[in-house]
Amino acid sequence: MSRRIVIGISGASGVTYGVRILNLLQESQYETHLIISGAGKLNIEIETPYTADQVAAMAGRVYDDTDMAAAVSSGSFLTAGMIVAPCTIKSLSGIANSYNTNLLVRAADVTLKEKRKLVLVVRETPLHKGHLRLMSLAADMGAHILPPIPSFYHQPKTIDDIVDQTIGKIFDYFGIRHSLFRRWGEEQEEDKRRGAFGMAVAGSRAGGDP
Repeated sequence: MSRRIVIGISGASGVTYGVRILNLLQESQYETHLIISGAGKLNIEIETPYTADQVAAMAGRVYDDTDMAAAVSSGSFLTAGMIVAPCTIKSLSGIANSYNTNLLVRAADVTLKEKRKLVLVVRETPLHKGHLRLMSLAADMGAHILPPIPSFYHQPKTIDDIVDQTIGKIFDYFGIRHSLFRRWGEEQEEDKRRGAFGMAVAGSRAGGDP
C-alpha cells in the first residue's frame, strides 16, 4: 500500500484541521503531498499562528493549486488517498460535479476515479438542501463525508482535544494508529478501574479504622 497521502486545505474556516494533520503526519511513515488554495492561505494567516509558508514546510511536497500537470493530477501517481480539511462548499461542489478547475479538485477527482480513500471535512453550517445534495453526490461516488462535529464523551478540556478527536476519526479511516482521543470502550474500562480502585481504597480505610 502506498504511504503517500494528499492533503488539501481549502478556504473554509477550520484550517487548523489541515495544519494539525500535517503536523502529526510529520512524525509518521506517511509522505504528505499538500495543496493549499488561495483562500486557504489567507485563512491560515487569519486563524492560526502560522504563515502559509510555515504550513507548507510541514509537508513532504507542495503543489500550486493552478498546476494541473502536477503529479497528484494523475491516477498513475499512487497514493493511499486524500484528505480535504477543511472542505469548502465550493470545493465540495467541484468534487461532486467533477468540475476540475483547480488542482485540489482534480486531485480529489483522481482519488475517486482510482477508488482510493477520500475524506471531505465539510465545514459549513447551517446546511441547506443544496449542500446536502452535494454531500450525497460525493458520497455516492465514494467520498467519506466527515464534518468536524465534536463528541464529548471523552471529556475534552481544550480546543486541541476537540480538533484531535476529529482528526482521530480521519486517521481511523486510513488505518493510521494514533492516541488522539480516548475511545468509548476505553472510557468505560477506565471508569471500572477507577471504581474498583476507589472501592479498594475505601475498604482498606474502613478496615483500618478503630
